[in-house]
Amino acid sequence: MNSKIHIIGSGFSSLSAACYLAKAGNEVTIFEKNSTIGGRARQLKKEGFTFDIGPTWYWMPDVFERFFNDFNKKPSDYYTLEKLNPAYSVYFEKEDYITIEDTLQKIYNAFEKEEKGSSIKLKRFINQAKSNYDIAIKDLVYKPGVSPLELVTTKTIKKLNQFFSTVKKDVRKEFKNNRLAQILEFPVLFLGAKPSDTPSFYNFMNYADFGLGTYHPKKGMHQVILAMEKLATELGVKIKTNSPVEAIITKDASAIGITSNSKNYYCDIVLSGADYHHTETLLEEKNRQYSEKYWSNKTFAPSSLLFYVGFNKKLKNVNHHTLFFDVDFDLHAEAIYDNPKWPENPLFYASFPSITDESVAPKGKEAGIFLIPLAPGIEDTIALREQYFDKIIKRFERLTNQTVSKNILFKESYCVKDFIKDYNSYKGNAYGMANTLLQTAFLRPKLKSKKVKNLYFTGQLTVPGPGVPPSLISGKLSSELILKKLNKKITQITPNIKLQHTY
Repeated sequence: MNSKIHIIGSGFSSLSAACYLAKAGNEVTIFEKNSTIGGRARQLKKEGFTFDIGPTWYWMPDVFERFFNDFNKKPSDYYTLEKLNPAYSVYFEKEDYITIEDTLQKIYNAFEKEEKGSSIKLKRFINQAKSNYDIAIKDLVYKPGVSPLELVTTKTIKKLNQFFSTVKKDVRKEFKNNRLAQILEFPVLFLGAKPSDTPSFYNFMNYADFGLGTYHPKKGMHQVILAMEKLATELGVKIKTNSPVEAIITKDASAIGITSNSKNYYCDIVLSGADYHHTETLLEEKNRQYSEKYWSNKTFAPSSLLFYVGFNKKLKNVNHHTLFFDVDFDLHAEAIYDNPKWPENPLFYASFPSITDESVAPKGKEAGIFLIPLAPGIEDTIALREQYFDKIIKRFERLTNQTVSKNILFKESYCVKDFIKDYNSYKGNAYGMANTLLQTAFLRPKLKSKKVKNLYFTGQLTVPGPGVPPSLISGKLSSELILKKLNKKITQITPNIKLQHTY
């Protein structure tokens, strides 16, 4: 007995869930508000240039492999991966940067060159990070966040103290060199919180960075979305674009369908991969689990000011991924988390995918993506966007010792208002809800509604958290809860028939 399942949104988590649910024999339809699929992982194409609008980092390749393997596929069946060397570089002063290359030994050498004896400390640190990675990625993050007991294993008990210390405390205890410490603190920014607020257990991100490396899918991160779309449609999933959902239809506190473009679509299960807060506004207030006060008291990951820039020449002294840490990190973090405002001197990140991939820019030209992390919910105007582009491009020119402002063919910007308009993102956040101690695992918004039967959630505001790999996992977790419910329901109707799904 197949069930009809409607999914809101077509980002990584929605596509992931759709594949698992369709594989189990259900009739799955995705409703996407925008004209193209992918959620934050859409693309901008202009004048022969191609830009990933959202994610640009491909980390944790094992999570992608595990996803496709669940369908007897491999990532290479759909897209080509290249391991980047160098993975990235970090600027601290003019023409003064540290490069992170593609093997641990090269990274140990880079640390040792910066500070004598630091490579020995780094080896110990990475060994612990790998141990945490094996526990987290191979086990913990594949738990649905239903109970605190999910975190209690013989392995995690031994690491209990790491849940009550912080990444910053542990890093600074070992590494006195501020430049090296900042590099080790950088990966947890993908979790959406300050290193001083992130449990030290999350140093497994350092193993994801140094141990596993950074990759680039040829033609960009959107290729992963296209791969998942192809897999989903092969499994029978239907995708409806230009189909914003205006309401979740309920009857007797049970979800029975959705309204899109003023038309009702009835179903057995509703799963939302859209913004969690927004999804609950599609319900009557009495059916919402979380109040406005609940959301306002949560720590959200940053928003971003992004620029997509076409240059009429190749740039020098930069790598595919380049970070600019030439200003005070703590002051910028304070402007995001403690006293939300536009930072006076922001750190920023730049990506030049055309250094690696000639398909994303015309010959002899460069595609550049610039990102400034910002507090969600702050003022967003064209004038502010221009002011901050001018700030970072001048610093970029000084630090990399080149003139580029006169070589700009065009630039497009994307900020708080756009995240709200395109994704109904709460306060225009870019990455979801931060993974702080009190917002980890079972303490995050639930995958299954406590108030409305047959209503489920997936994505970066729920379990396991922000980022592309966690979104793939979130889709699997929500699908498992749904399939468990459907199996239970069917076996109650036909108790003599033993049903089993593999996924």
